[in-house]
Amino acid sequence: MSRRDLAHLPRRALASVGRLASMRRRDEAESPFAFLLDFRHIGPYLRPHKGLAVVSLILMAASAGMALLSPWPLALLLDTVLGNKPPPALLGFLDGLSTYQLLAVAVIAGLVVTALEHGLAVYDNYVNTKLDQSMVLDLRSDMFRHAQKLSMAYHDSKQMGKLMFQINTQAAAVGAVTVSIPPLLQSVLTLVGMFVVIEQIQPTLALLSLTVVPFVYLSAGYYTRHIEPRVYSVRKLEGDSLTIVHEAMSMLRVIVAFGRERHEYGKFRAQGEQAVAARVNLTVRQTVFTLAVTMITAVGTALVLGFGARHVLQKDMTVGELVVVMGYIASMYKPLEQISTTFSSLQQAFISLRSAFELLETEPEIVERPGALALRQVRGAIAFEHVDFAYGGRQGTLKDVSFRVEPGQCVAIVGPTGAGKSTLLSLLTRFYDPARGRVTLDGHDVRDLRLNELRSRISVVLQEPLLFGASIRENIRYGRLEASDEEVEAAARAANAHAFVSALPKGYDTKLGERGALLSGGERQRISVARAFLKDAPVLILDEPTSSIDSKTEAVILDALARLIRGRTTFVVAHRLSTIRDADLILAVDDGRVVEQGTHAELLAHDGLYAELHAAQQGAPLPQQPVTLQPEAIAELQQLAMRRIRKDDPLEPAIRTARSVLGELGLWETDEPRLSIVAGGER
Repeated sequence: MSRRDLAHLPRRALASVGRLASMRRRDEAESPFAFLLDFRHIGPYLRPHKGLAVVSLILMAASAGMALLSPWPLALLLDTVLGNKPPPALLGFLDGLSTYQLLAVAVIAGLVVTALEHGLAVYDNYVNTKLDQSMVLDLRSDMFRHAQKLSMAYHDSKQMGKLMFQINTQAAAVGAVTVSIPPLLQSVLTLVGMFVVIEQIQPTLALLSLTVVPFVYLSAGYYTRHIEPRVYSVRKLEGDSLTIVHEAMSMLRVIVAFGRERHEYGKFRAQGEQAVAARVNLTVRQTVFTLAVTMITAVGTALVLGFGARHVLQKDMTVGELVVVMGYIASMYKPLEQISTTFSSLQQAFISLRSAFELLETEPEIVERPGALALRQVRGAIAFEHVDFAYGGRQGTLKDVSFRVEPGQCVAIVGPTGAGKSTLLSLLTRFYDPARGRVTLDGHDVRDLRLNELRSRISVVLQEPLLFGASIRENIRYGRLEASDEEVEAAARAANAHAFVSALPKGYDTKLGERGALLSGGERQRISVARAFLKDAPVLILDEPTSSIDSKTEAVILDALARLIRGRTTFVVAHRLSTIRDADLILAVDDGRVVEQGTHAELLAHDGLYAELHAAQQGAPLPQQPVTLQPEAIAELQQLAMRRIRKDDPLEPAIRTARSVLGELGLWETDEPRLSIVAGGER
């Protein structure tokens, strides 16, 4: 990925993405601890919170010190208070105190050490939680911002459930990895400190205590080779579960309408059972792994206890010293077990972290060029110059498209379904970039303009009105966030929405629910039009805004759109040709090409695609006077027309054929495929 392509990413995200490839090139034959080198990739997200990190390390060192002190009050009690022996060498400064004074010292010291240990644990938990959550928020923020800047092509091919899983769940690994460092360091520090103390008491026991270390190392290698791959598989299955839920909730109306609740439940249940089985299998393996590590340390403990007891019997050690050694051994093996457990959890966390960074690593197809221009004023002159475009995996969505639009003109785009009408306008907003040619705004290639500047100059009203679950007021204000309540209401009036909004119990404060589900289709569309009014952009795109609305509601919306169009360069993707008769320019698009362009009258006279579409919608005019024919002629015409209609050709061409036979004779009365013959006053 080039630096130019990633120029919009935060510096910390760039630093992590730039090193991400090394996280995947590690040879399986390397040390199982090689993944620890990947800690350096966390640096860009740790740096802003270095103060918390330093405090965490200080608390870690203090906790290690408390672990070293914790057995000594008990040793003092056993050897000196109860055993009438002098204090241990490490506590020689207590020599000279009476038995009861030493008892008091031992009890108070035990309480103080315990209080300090738990107090440090509470503060450490606070610091690490704050550090964890702050880093996770930073990474999620970068991922969210980056996801919004990825092209529509990426989002068209990406399952939203998996994207949500990456951002919400797998990004949490950056904090989990970070807060695992202090316990790991504390384990190592405690291990070294305890070994030094035990070596001073009894060197043989110190050496025996280290016999378990090679086995712990080997167990880590086993985990890398045999368990880690299963972690990947389980994470994928759990991500798939979230995808199924997201898709089902998004398509709930379709599911209910077709009565497919049981089918969708079966899909979710089957996939969930597969994920559960995989998770149970993984958990069992991880538990067995932990058990193996625990048994290894138990063998080490037994060796030290056996040899330690022997030294006590031989008077080489005191009971108190053995208690200290066994306390250290328990504390020392606990870090070893923790190292093993932390190691396995770290590997799982890095699996999630790599998946999270994959999103940041994805190249944005739509990028802002260095030195992009800022638009001061926009007249609205637009041109497509020999534009080619194709979606991934397809060919020739748009082919050599060229046309020019003057400021303030209204341009209608018509054509069959799938001809490329909406795609053509998506190039103007830079949802996609052309593969060849260019799109210009006021003479500037749109790729040379700042993205925010370009899109702020274009309002879009889509066929499906997309609304947020917020209030009506917030949805309209989305067109211009700083707009006042009075301006929001004025925009609603202009869009013919004020009347129905005012009739709602909470008026403009009415919450719309998911995707505006609490409003009808026509009401949602009027909110979208109000949003466009408030934005007041010089270029307007209307992508079949009335195609799925009844005629009465359409008239209300068309009235609002007529006001919205005034003074703007407007593109209208039209389904009903009756709505675009007065357009300044009509583009007829077929199979990715602009096959005709002109006014309504010019294109009708041309007798091409537009004329065919117009004839299919309008039909031939009714005759002014009935035509009288002989019964024989009537029967022949009926048979001829019906034969042509019943041919295997598509229905629309057959209807046009029948119309061409009977239209000029005034014998075609309706657009439907049946005939009404007028003869001698009878039908």
